[in-house]
Amino acid sequence: MSDKLKKILSYVPSAIFPAIIFPPIFLDDLGSLDLENNPKVLAAIFAIIVGYFSRNILATIFAGLVSYWFIIFVI
Repeated sequence: MSDKLKKILSYVPSAIFPAIIFPPIFLDDLGSLDLENNPKVLAAIFAIIVGYFSRNILATIFAGLVSYWFIIFVI
């Protein structure tokens, strides 16, 4: 495999990840964009903030899950 092809393929995970994550967070059951009163968006924002400062994937996942559950069951 050439070096140019390896460099191009190194960007594939960065391109695929948003395509996998975007629909479950931002789209409702009908496929419409749902930003108002969407607990998944708030939990995702909180997880991004935790991930940015902690640089720890487990802390990011845990923070996202806990904040999502907190928003759903407590608020």
